[in-house]
Amino acid sequence: MVDLTDTALRDLLTSVKTIAVVGVSANPVRPSYFVARYLQLRGYRVIPVNPGLAGQELFGEKVRATLSDCPDEVDMVDIFRKPEAVPALVDEALARWPDLSVIWMQIGVTHEAAAETARARGVTVVQNRCPKIEYQRLFQELRMGGFNTGRISSKLS
Repeated sequence: MVDLTDTALRDLLTSVKTIAVVGVSANPVRPSYFVARYLQLRGYRVIPVNPGLAGQELFGEKVRATLSDCPDEVDMVDIFRKPEAVPALVDEALARWPDLSVIWMQIGVTHEAAAETARARGVTVVQNRCPKIEYQRLFQELRMGGFNTGRISSKLS
């Protein structure tokens, strides 16, 4: 498994503008909901993807049934699905967006063969991590909640 540096993750999170979140829930206590909502609040356009919610609205966007139904401008696909669902999702994402930048698999989700397929196409792959947690850690938001991020800063706020 390739482990990205903090600098690479920060650059990735800075460059991405539109994120398709696969497996998003409409239930605000589910991790997929609050991660997607958090990302939207940080300025990302979030495209919710869930066949069970297709046609509804979440985060000001129409929920799509599949990645193939998503708009053209997706930069990153964030996967909230079991590892066995990942290969088909990666294949669909690569077919839909030839210039896709990032495939992100949430905490607990890894699939090295699918990751290698994406990397072979030049896509950055992040596995077993959460973009919300990484954003908070890398942009000094965790320390506001009393978390030790391991980063020293002279900033007081």
